[in-house]
Amino acid sequence: MSESKRAHRKERVGVVVSDKMDKTRVVVVDRLMQHPKYKKYVRRRKKFYAHDENNEAREGDLVRIVETRPLSKMKRWRIVEILRRAKRLEEE
Repeated sequence: MSESKRAHRKERVGVVVSDKMDKTRVVVVDRLMQHPKYKKYVRRRKKFYAHDENNEAREGDLVRIVETRPLSKMKRWRIVEILRRAKRLEEE
């Protein structure tokens, strides 16, 4: 199927907050929304469970996730790329 006929998948950019599960990462996505009545911008955040096949992403990494078919009860996203690695302290 050509790319033009395929449905556009949602993409989000967020920070990995948990890497304790095997092949699964918890990604927090922040967004700003305008309050409907008071017009003030309010920060909203949501957690997404994302599939990471090779266990590459670590806590603190900035990643891009894309919507995919349901992989488990809560997993409907997968990590497509790591945009920025978190700084890690070298263990001695």
